[in-house]
Amino acid sequence: MKFLLGLCLLTVSVYASEYYAKLEPYDTFIVKSAVSGKIDYINTSALGKVVKNETIIKMDIKLDETELKHTIAKLNSVKDMLSIEQKNYDSIKNLTSKSIFEKDAQKTKVLNYETQVADLEIKIATLKDKIENKILKENNTYVHEINVKVGEYVNTGTLLYTAMDFSKGKLEFFIPINDAEILKNKKIFLDGEATDLKINKMYQVADSTHISSYKCEIVIKNPKEFSKLYKIEFK
Repeated sequence: MKFLLGLCLLTVSVYASEYYAKLEPYDTFIVKSAVSGKIDYINTSALGKVVKNETIIKMDIKLDETELKHTIAKLNSVKDMLSIEQKNYDSIKNLTSKSIFEKDAQKTKVLNYETQVADLEIKIATLKDKIENKILKENNTYVHEINVKVGEYVNTGTLLYTAMDFSKGKLEFFIPINDAEILKNKKIFLDGEATDLKINKMYQVADSTHISSYKCEIVIKNPKEFSKLYKIEFK
């Protein structure tokens, strides 16, 4: 289970069109356990790195895999029995020599097996989902923190790890409401250098803390480093 955490940054306005903000990852993912179980494996080498399609945490799935295997086998057997009973019903449903009671009894057998098939298919889907939720992978994300240890038993909702999207960063700062429309059309400079960047978001509701300001967001793709303080100017 994956949740997005917005990072609000404290910025200081120096004068009307000059601001400061730290570059932070655009998204932070707080990964919590969707199921209960024992931690079987942790990819400690992934910590502090951008990983590509790697397993980060794996929980014990031996019992789930065994149950899944036997449930699939049971489903196949029930399907075979359903096929037999369906053929039996088809062979008598139009016979006048068979009573309504006999036909209904055979039809009931068919319906019972159909119900069993449906129940087993739901159980198999549930087990597959449970196994999938016990193997947590990340792709093109930075693994910031791992919060559990091998051998630890976790419950549903336990914090497992934190990951970040390093493919883009964001600068968040606050601009005076009266300047909002003017700054939208100005060129953005970072640390004195002209850029082609645009304002990605401008929240058109006054901030609850900065009551006379709008929160503003600029997105930078593939940044070289994070947590760097930038001077933002509009000219």
